[in-house]
Amino acid sequence: MNAHLRLMRRPRIALYSHDTCGLGHTRRNLRIAQALAAAPLNADVLLLTGARESSAFPIPPGVDMLSLPAIYKEADGHYRARRLSLELDELIALRSGIIWSALDAFEPDVFIVDNVPRGAMRELDAALAGLRNRSTRCVLGLRDVLDAPEAVRREWKEREYLAAIDAYFDAIWVYGDPAVYAADEEYSFPHSVCARLTYTGYLDPTAQPLDPAGDPGPLLNILQGDTPLMLCAVGGGQDGASVASAFSSARWPSGANGLVLTGPFMAEVERASLDRTAAAREGLYIARFSTAPSALYERADRVVAMGGYNTVIELLALGKQALIVPRERPRREQRIRAERLAALGLLDWIPPDAATPEALGAWLQRELPPPKNAHDHLDLGGLDRIVALTADLLPQMCAWPKRTPASFACAFA
Repeated sequence: MNAHLRLMRRPRIALYSHDTCGLGHTRRNLRIAQALAAAPLNADVLLLTGARESSAFPIPPGVDMLSLPAIYKEADGHYRARRLSLELDELIALRSGIIWSALDAFEPDVFIVDNVPRGAMRELDAALAGLRNRSTRCVLGLRDVLDAPEAVRREWKEREYLAAIDAYFDAIWVYGDPAVYAADEEYSFPHSVCARLTYTGYLDPTAQPLDPAGDPGPLLNILQGDTPLMLCAVGGGQDGASVASAFSSARWPSGANGLVLTGPFMAEVERASLDRTAAAREGLYIARFSTAPSALYERADRVVAMGGYNTVIELLALGKQALIVPRERPRREQRIRAERLAALGLLDWIPPDAATPEALGAWLQRELPPPKNAHDHLDLGGLDRIVALTADLLPQMCAWPKRTPASFACAFA
């Protein structure tokens, strides 16, 4: 499409998330997509996601979604096909072809890549090279914490992320607050990365609610009641069984109900064990999945949760009493986030090996001070800033000079 016709139509923005573990990447991208599709940009937004379950969430107006054949991340960080009987290299080739075909046809003005510069197993390489031959502006969006600094430096060097950033990306947005975690300093990013890096602030889910059309389904009676609710949320559930099991056996205040949201990826054998516990315990409910998790968080009096970005920031923005049990493998991201936010007095946390029924029960029954107002301690203006940053990319997109992969002095060497 020529430059004149491109400027005549609505902006087109594509977002990519690899989604190999859980649904956090998709929910973050859905929030961003909703903000970009609304006024003042009124963009057409296409989400490329690796989680088929993502389509169950309410899709905002102006947004559509393309689900890729799924990849599964093992506990050691290695990948395999989640459902198809393909070898990993076959699956990556299939996903890579789908990604490029979609972007080639959609012709986005801006392409926002979530967290992994080259995609899962470098599946974005062909698309990034193709888009660089056009006027598409490419953005790398990073969550507040990636992993422990030594692990990030090693991974980025081994996977040649810095060279890819230098060759293909016009901007880097960190969805966090440097007062909590300054990624550029923690990871010793080189000047070429820091020069393109902007902290957007955290993405406040209460600023632009995503779930109003979500259907709580069989959980409606719990949401509408006034009985105190203790909630356990373990993200996608792939590695949340131990936390869910401990919560299900914990004591909570007399007269309260307990609800475990297992996530869609919890193994059936683990979910069946929780169902048996619930059948033998009055006031304990087990739910696999909700398209309206925000409504559950808001209804809950106390929440025990794993430490994913979206869950933690949503709980803080809603002013919830939260005990975080962070994942520590294959990444330490959740523990680092929990430690930093606990140091600000915004939440409580406990390591996974200490999350026994007794420890969780003690916290659920303990008298706690009122939670601090997260808006007084954190920059939560991320969604508005992303809209402004995207708008800044659009007017100059046709004149932006094209770069080629040049030799790059890697500061991580």
